[in-house]
Amino acid sequence: MSTTTTVDRAFRAALYDDTDAALDTGASLLAADPSADDELARRGEQFVAAAWRRGWQPADVVRLVRRELDDSHVRLVSTLIRAEAGQRPSPGPRWAAQLQDLDAEPLRVPDRFSYATAALELYRLLLRLPALEPLDAPRSAAPRQPESRMLTRIRALLAKAEATGYPEEAEALSAKAQELMARHSIDEALLVARTHAKDAPGACRVGVDAPYESAKAVLLDAVATANRCRAVWHEALGFSTVVGFEADLEAVELLYTSLLVQATTAMTTAEAAQRKGGRKRTKTFRQSFLAAYAHRIGDRLRAAAEGQAAGHEGELLPVLAARDVAVAQRTELLFPDTVTTRLRGVSDAAGWEQGAAAADRAQVAGRRRLP
Repeated sequence: MSTTTTVDRAFRAALYDDTDAALDTGASLLAADPSADDELARRGEQFVAAAWRRGWQPADVVRLVRRELDDSHVRLVSTLIRAEAGQRPSPGPRWAAQLQDLDAEPLRVPDRFSYATAALELYRLLLRLPALEPLDAPRSAAPRQPESRMLTRIRALLAKAEATGYPEEAEALSAKAQELMARHSIDEALLVARTHAKDAPGACRVGVDAPYESAKAVLLDAVATANRCRAVWHEALGFSTVVGFEADLEAVELLYTSLLVQATTAMTTAEAAQRKGGRKRTKTFRQSFLAAYAHRIGDRLRAAAEGQAAGHEGELLPVLAARDVAVAQRTELLFPDTVTTRLRGVSDAAGWEQGAAAADRAQVAGRRRLP
Protein backbone atom coordinates (compact mmCIF):
# COMPACT_ATOMS: atom_id res chain seq x y z
CA MET A 1 0.00 0.00 0.00
CA SER A 2 1.43 3.42 -0.93
CA THR A 3 2.02 6.09 1.71
CA THR A 4 -0.37 8.42 -0.15
CA THR A 5 -3.09 5.79 0.03
CA THR A 6 -2.53 5.34 3.77
CA VAL A 7 -2.81 9.06 4.43
CA ASP A 8 -5.85 9.42 2.18
CA ARG A 9 -7.60 6.55 3.95
CA ALA A 10 -6.80 8.02 7.35
CA PHE A 11 -8.08 11.44 6.26
CA ARG A 12 -11.30 10.01 4.87
CA ALA A 13 -11.87 8.20 8.14
CA ALA A 14 -10.99 10.99 10.57
CA LEU A 15 -11.04 14.49 9.10
CA TYR A 16 -14.66 14.69 8.02
CA ASP A 17 -16.16 12.95 11.03
CA ASP A 18 -15.96 14.52 14.49
CA THR A 19 -16.35 11.32 16.48
CA ASP A 20 -13.61 9.78 18.62
CA ALA A 21 -14.15 6.45 16.91
CA ALA A 22 -13.33 7.97 13.53
CA LEU A 23 -10.25 9.63 14.98
CA ASP A 24 -9.05 6.32 16.42
CA THR A 25 -9.56 4.60 13.07
CA GLY A 26 -7.51 7.19 11.20
CA ALA A 27 -4.77 7.23 13.83
CA SER A 28 -4.53 3.43 13.77
CA LEU A 29 -4.01 3.44 10.00
CA LEU A 30 -1.21 6.00 10.27
CA ALA A 31 0.43 4.34 13.28
CA ALA A 32 0.64 1.06 11.43
CA ASP A 33 2.52 2.57 8.47
CA PRO A 34 5.73 4.43 9.48
CA SER A 35 6.49 5.10 5.82
CA ALA A 36 3.51 7.47 5.73
CA ASP A 37 5.08 9.96 8.15
CA ASP A 38 6.71 12.18 5.53
CA GLU A 39 3.51 12.36 3.51
CA LEU A 40 1.53 13.16 6.65
CA ALA A 41 3.87 16.07 7.42
CA ARG A 42 3.72 17.29 3.83
CA ARG A 43 -0.08 17.35 4.00
CA GLY A 44 0.17 19.32 7.22
CA GLU A 45 2.29 21.95 5.48
CA GLN A 46 -0.40 22.12 2.80
CA PHE A 47 -3.05 22.79 5.43
CA VAL A 48 -0.88 25.58 6.83
CA ALA A 49 -0.42 27.13 3.38
CA ALA A 50 -4.18 26.97 2.87
CA ALA A 51 -4.64 28.92 6.11
CA TRP A 52 -2.46 31.72 4.71
CA ARG A 53 -4.62 31.84 1.59
CA ARG A 54 -7.66 32.27 3.84
CA GLY A 55 -6.13 35.34 5.47
CA TRP A 56 -4.62 33.77 8.57
CA GLN A 57 -1.12 34.56 9.85
CA PRO A 58 1.26 32.42 11.96
CA ALA A 59 0.37 34.04 15.29
CA ASP A 60 -3.35 33.68 14.53
CA VAL A 61 -3.08 29.97 13.87
CA VAL A 62 -0.93 29.30 16.94
CA ARG A 63 -3.30 31.33 19.13
CA LEU A 64 -6.32 29.36 17.96
CA VAL A 65 -4.55 26.01 18.32
CA ARG A 66 -3.51 26.91 21.87
CA ARG A 67 -7.08 27.94 22.64
CA GLU A 68 -8.77 24.86 21.18
CA LEU A 69 -6.23 22.06 21.70
CA ASP A 70 -3.12 21.68 23.89
CA ASP A 71 0.63 22.24 24.03
CA SER A 72 1.53 19.20 21.94
CA HIS A 73 -0.60 20.54 19.10
CA VAL A 74 1.02 23.98 19.45
CA ARG A 75 4.47 22.41 19.05
CA LEU A 76 3.29 20.38 16.08
CA VAL A 77 1.74 23.32 14.24
CA SER A 78 4.83 25.43 15.00
CA THR A 79 6.98 22.77 13.35
CA LEU A 80 4.71 22.71 10.30
CA ILE A 81 4.69 26.51 10.03
CA ARG A 82 8.49 26.68 10.16
CA ALA A 83 8.77 23.97 7.52
CA GLU A 84 6.31 25.69 5.21
CA ALA A 85 7.99 29.06 5.74
CA GLY A 86 11.32 27.63 4.60
CA GLN A 87 9.90 27.13 1.12
CA ARG A 88 9.44 30.85 0.31
CA PRO A 89 10.44 34.36 1.43
CA SER A 90 8.66 35.93 4.40
CA PRO A 91 5.84 38.30 3.31
CA GLY A 92 7.06 41.07 5.62
CA PRO A 93 8.63 42.10 8.94
CA ARG A 94 5.55 41.43 11.07
CA TRP A 95 5.21 37.95 9.57
CA ALA A 96 8.93 37.30 10.15
CA ALA A 97 8.59 38.37 13.79
CA GLN A 98 5.72 35.94 14.24
CA LEU A 99 7.87 33.12 12.87
CA GLN A 100 10.61 33.98 15.36
CA ASP A 101 8.10 33.75 18.22
CA LEU A 102 7.06 30.18 17.36
CA ASP A 103 7.45 27.48 19.98
CA ALA A 104 10.90 25.98 19.38
CA GLU A 105 10.44 22.94 21.63
CA PRO A 106 10.18 19.73 19.58
CA LEU A 107 7.06 17.61 19.80
CA ARG A 108 7.46 14.57 22.06
CA VAL A 109 4.83 11.84 22.06
CA PRO A 110 4.91 8.48 23.80
CA ASP A 111 4.06 6.37 20.73
CA ARG A 112 3.09 6.49 17.07
CA PHE A 113 -0.62 6.26 17.78
CA SER A 114 -0.44 9.37 20.01
CA TYR A 115 1.47 11.27 17.34
CA ALA A 116 -1.04 10.31 14.63
CA THR A 117 -3.93 11.29 16.89
CA ALA A 118 -2.41 14.71 17.58
CA ALA A 119 -1.78 15.29 13.87
CA LEU A 120 -5.33 14.39 12.89
CA GLU A 121 -6.82 16.53 15.66
CA LEU A 122 -4.74 19.46 14.45
CA TYR A 123 -5.63 18.89 10.80
CA ARG A 124 -9.32 18.75 11.69
CA LEU A 125 -8.99 22.24 13.16
CA LEU A 126 -6.94 23.62 10.26
CA LEU A 127 -9.37 22.18 7.74
CA ARG A 128 -12.26 24.12 9.30
CA LEU A 129 -10.58 27.52 9.60
CA PRO A 130 -12.91 30.24 8.31
CA ALA A 131 -11.75 32.87 5.85
CA LEU A 132 -10.45 36.07 7.45
CA GLU A 133 -9.97 39.56 6.09
CA PRO A 134 -6.52 39.70 4.46
CA LEU A 135 -4.34 42.18 6.34
CA ASP A 136 -1.71 42.80 3.69
CA ALA A 137 -1.56 46.46 2.68
CA PRO A 138 0.70 48.50 0.39
CA ARG A 139 4.04 49.02 2.05
CA SER A 140 5.26 52.49 2.88
CA ALA A 141 7.80 53.90 0.48
CA ALA A 142 9.05 56.30 3.17
CA PRO A 143 12.55 55.87 4.54
CA ARG A 144 12.11 54.26 7.92
CA GLN A 145 13.57 55.71 11.07
CA PRO A 146 15.79 53.43 13.14
CA GLU A 147 13.10 51.90 15.32
CA SER A 148 14.76 49.04 17.12
CA ARG A 149 16.46 51.16 19.78
CA MET A 150 13.30 53.23 20.37
CA LEU A 151 11.04 50.20 20.72
CA THR A 152 13.57 48.45 22.93
CA ARG A 153 13.59 51.46 25.26
CA ILE A 154 9.77 51.56 25.35
CA ARG A 155 9.53 47.85 26.14
CA ALA A 156 12.14 48.18 28.88
CA LEU A 157 10.36 51.13 30.46
CA LEU A 158 7.00 49.38 30.45
CA ALA A 159 8.51 46.18 31.85
CA LYS A 160 9.97 48.15 34.75
CA ALA A 161 6.65 49.94 35.31
CA GLU A 162 4.88 46.58 35.52
CA ALA A 163 7.43 45.08 37.89
CA THR A 164 8.02 47.86 40.39
CA GLY A 165 6.16 47.94 43.68
CA TYR A 166 6.45 51.74 43.93
CA PRO A 167 3.61 53.70 42.26
CA GLU A 168 5.70 56.85 41.85
CA GLU A 169 8.44 54.97 40.01
CA ALA A 170 5.90 53.21 37.80
CA GLU A 171 4.31 56.56 36.95
CA ALA A 172 7.61 58.07 35.89
CA LEU A 173 8.61 55.04 33.82
CA SER A 174 5.27 54.72 32.06
CA ALA A 175 5.03 58.46 31.43
CA LYS A 176 8.40 58.32 29.69
CA ALA A 177 7.27 55.32 27.63
CA GLN A 178 4.14 57.23 26.61
CA GLU A 179 6.26 60.20 25.59
CA LEU A 180 8.46 58.01 23.41
CA MET A 181 5.43 56.38 21.80
CA ALA A 182 3.89 59.74 20.96
CA ARG A 183 7.17 61.13 19.65
CA HIS A 184 7.73 58.04 17.51
CA SER A 185 4.25 58.29 15.97
CA ILE A 186 4.52 62.02 15.26
CA ASP A 187 8.01 61.71 13.78
CA GLU A 188 6.79 58.92 11.52
CA ALA A 189 3.80 60.94 10.27
CA LEU A 190 5.89 64.05 9.61
CA LEU A 191 8.59 62.05 7.83
CA VAL A 192 6.05 60.58 5.42
CA ALA A 193 4.47 63.99 4.79
CA ARG A 194 7.79 65.78 4.22
CA THR A 195 9.14 63.16 1.81
CA HIS A 196 5.79 62.86 -0.02
CA ALA A 197 6.11 59.13 0.34
CA LYS A 198 3.23 56.80 -0.36
CA ASP A 199 1.97 55.31 2.86
CA ALA A 200 -1.10 53.34 3.82
CA PRO A 201 -2.55 51.96 7.03
CA GLY A 202 -2.07 48.29 7.78
CA ALA A 203 -3.57 46.01 10.38
CA CYS A 204 -2.58 43.46 12.98
CA ARG A 205 -4.43 40.98 15.16
CA VAL A 206 -4.12 41.12 18.94
CA GLY A 207 -5.19 38.23 21.14
CA VAL A 208 -8.09 38.87 23.52
CA ASP A 209 -7.93 35.87 25.80
CA ALA A 210 -10.39 34.33 28.22
CA PRO A 211 -11.58 35.00 30.81
CA TYR A 212 -13.42 38.36 30.78
CA GLU A 213 -12.82 38.86 27.06
CA SER A 214 -15.40 41.61 26.66
CA ALA A 215 -13.74 43.87 29.22
CA LYS A 216 -10.33 43.20 27.67
CA ALA A 217 -11.70 43.99 24.20
CA VAL A 218 -13.01 47.32 25.52
CA LEU A 219 -9.58 48.08 26.98
CA LEU A 220 -7.91 47.31 23.66
CA ASP A 221 -10.42 49.49 21.82
CA ALA A 222 -9.65 52.39 24.18
CA VAL A 223 -5.91 52.04 23.61
CA ALA A 224 -6.40 51.79 19.84
CA THR A 225 -8.63 54.86 19.67
CA ALA A 226 -6.16 56.95 21.66
CA ASN A 227 -3.42 55.96 19.21
CA ARG A 228 -5.41 56.88 16.10
CA CYS A 229 -6.29 53.27 15.30
CA ARG A 230 -9.54 51.30 15.05
CA ALA A 231 -10.17 47.94 16.74
CA VAL A 232 -12.70 45.31 15.64
CA TRP A 233 -13.32 42.40 18.03
CA HIS A 234 -13.79 38.86 16.70
CA GLU A 235 -15.29 37.29 19.80
CA ALA A 236 -15.59 33.75 18.45
CA LEU A 237 -11.93 33.60 17.40
CA GLY A 238 -10.39 35.28 20.44
CA PHE A 239 -8.74 38.32 18.88
CA SER A 240 -9.28 41.90 17.77
CA THR A 241 -8.05 43.32 14.48
CA VAL A 242 -6.44 46.73 14.93
CA VAL A 243 -6.20 48.99 11.87
CA GLY A 244 -3.72 51.86 11.73
CA PHE A 245 -0.32 53.03 10.60
CA GLU A 246 2.63 50.89 11.59
CA ALA A 247 4.12 53.10 14.31
CA ASP A 248 0.69 53.42 15.94
CA LEU A 249 0.04 49.67 15.73
CA GLU A 250 3.30 49.05 17.58
CA ALA A 251 2.26 51.53 20.28
CA VAL A 252 -1.15 49.85 20.67
CA GLU A 253 0.36 46.39 21.09
CA LEU A 254 2.88 47.56 23.67
CA LEU A 255 0.53 49.76 25.70
CA TYR A 256 -2.35 47.28 25.73
CA THR A 257 -0.07 44.52 26.98
CA SER A 258 1.34 46.75 29.71
CA LEU A 259 -2.04 48.04 30.89
CA LEU A 260 -3.42 44.51 30.96
CA VAL A 261 -0.55 43.43 33.20
CA GLN A 262 -1.11 46.43 35.46
CA ALA A 263 -4.87 45.75 35.60
CA THR A 264 -4.39 42.07 36.41
CA THR A 265 -1.91 42.85 39.18
CA ALA A 266 -4.22 45.47 40.71
CA MET A 267 -7.23 43.16 40.38
CA THR A 268 -5.46 40.29 42.14
CA THR A 269 -4.46 42.54 45.01
CA ALA A 270 -7.97 44.01 45.36
CA GLU A 271 -9.57 40.58 45.16
CA ALA A 272 -7.33 39.23 47.91
CA ALA A 273 -8.43 42.09 50.15
CA GLN A 274 -12.08 41.36 49.34
CA ARG A 275 -11.69 37.69 50.21
CA LYS A 276 -9.93 38.62 53.41
CA GLY A 277 -13.03 40.60 54.35
CA GLY A 278 -15.26 37.57 53.81
CA ARG A 279 -16.55 38.21 50.25
CA LYS A 280 -16.46 35.29 47.82
CA ARG A 281 -18.03 36.61 44.61
CA THR A 282 -14.75 36.34 42.74
CA LYS A 283 -16.08 36.07 39.19
CA THR A 284 -18.47 39.01 39.36
CA PHE A 285 -15.87 41.09 41.20
CA ARG A 286 -13.25 40.44 38.52
CA GLN A 287 -15.59 41.12 35.61
CA SER A 288 -16.78 44.37 37.15
CA PHE A 289 -13.23 45.38 38.09
CA LEU A 290 -11.90 44.93 34.55
CA ALA A 291 -14.96 46.58 32.98
CA ALA A 292 -14.54 49.68 35.15
CA TYR A 293 -10.80 49.69 34.51
CA ALA A 294 -11.34 49.60 30.75
CA HIS A 295 -14.02 52.29 30.89
CA ARG A 296 -11.95 54.65 33.01
CA ILE A 297 -8.75 54.06 31.04
CA GLY A 298 -10.67 55.04 27.91
CA ASP A 299 -11.60 58.36 29.49
CA ARG A 300 -8.02 59.01 30.56
CA LEU A 301 -6.53 58.08 27.22
CA ARG A 302 -8.95 60.30 25.31
CA ALA A 303 -8.09 63.21 27.59
CA ALA A 304 -4.37 62.58 27.22
CA ALA A 305 -4.63 62.32 23.43
CA GLU A 306 -6.00 65.86 23.12
CA GLY A 307 -2.59 67.39 23.86
CA GLN A 308 -0.55 64.83 21.95
CA ALA A 309 0.17 67.03 18.95
CA ALA A 310 0.69 70.30 20.83
CA GLY A 311 3.46 72.38 19.33
CA HIS A 312 3.05 71.00 15.79
CA GLU A 313 -0.45 72.24 14.95
CA GLY A 314 0.33 74.06 11.71
CA GLU A 315 2.13 71.18 10.00
CA LEU A 316 0.89 68.13 11.83
CA LEU A 317 -2.86 68.49 12.23
CA PRO A 318 -3.65 68.25 8.47
CA VAL A 319 -1.37 65.22 8.28
CA LEU A 320 -3.13 63.51 11.19
CA ALA A 321 -6.55 64.34 9.76
CA ALA A 322 -5.62 62.69 6.48
CA ARG A 323 -4.30 59.64 8.32
CA ASP A 324 -7.53 59.40 10.34
CA VAL A 325 -9.51 59.33 7.12
CA ALA A 326 -7.23 56.67 5.65
CA VAL A 327 -7.60 54.47 8.75
CA ALA A 328 -11.39 54.85 8.69
CA GLN A 329 -11.54 53.95 5.01
CA ARG A 330 -9.28 50.93 5.48
CA THR A 331 -11.41 49.72 8.40
CA GLU A 332 -14.60 50.11 6.38
CA LEU A 333 -13.04 48.18 3.50
CA LEU A 334 -12.00 45.31 5.76
CA PHE A 335 -15.14 45.28 7.92
CA PRO A 336 -18.17 46.73 6.13
CA ASP A 337 -20.66 44.96 8.41
CA THR A 338 -19.46 45.53 11.98
CA VAL A 339 -21.96 45.78 14.84
CA THR A 340 -21.69 47.22 18.34
CA THR A 341 -22.14 45.15 21.47
CA ARG A 342 -22.87 45.92 25.11
CA LEU A 343 -20.53 45.01 27.94
CA ARG A 344 -22.26 42.28 29.94
CA GLY A 345 -21.87 40.86 33.43
CA VAL A 346 -21.08 44.08 35.31
CA SER A 347 -22.92 43.74 38.63
CA ASP A 348 -20.42 44.11 41.47
CA ALA A 349 -20.27 47.66 42.84
CA ALA A 350 -17.10 47.07 44.83
CA GLY A 351 -15.40 45.59 41.78
CA TRP A 352 -16.43 48.60 39.66
CA GLU A 353 -15.24 51.13 42.24
CA GLN A 354 -11.89 49.45 42.75
CA GLY A 355 -11.38 48.93 39.01
CA ALA A 356 -11.97 52.63 38.38
CA ALA A 357 -9.55 53.51 41.17
CA ALA A 358 -6.92 51.19 39.70
CA ALA A 359 -7.37 52.83 36.30
CA ASP A 360 -6.75 56.20 37.90
CA ARG A 361 -3.48 54.83 39.26
CA ALA A 362 -2.46 53.18 35.99
CA GLN A 363 0.43 54.84 34.24
CA VAL A 364 -0.99 56.53 31.17
CA ALA A 365 -0.99 60.17 32.26
CA GLY A 366 1.79 62.55 33.17
CA ARG A 367 2.96 62.89 29.57
CA ARG A 368 4.54 66.28 29.05
CA ARG A 369 3.81 68.18 25.90
CA LEU A 370 6.20 67.45 23.07
CA PRO A 371 8.52 70.22 21.97
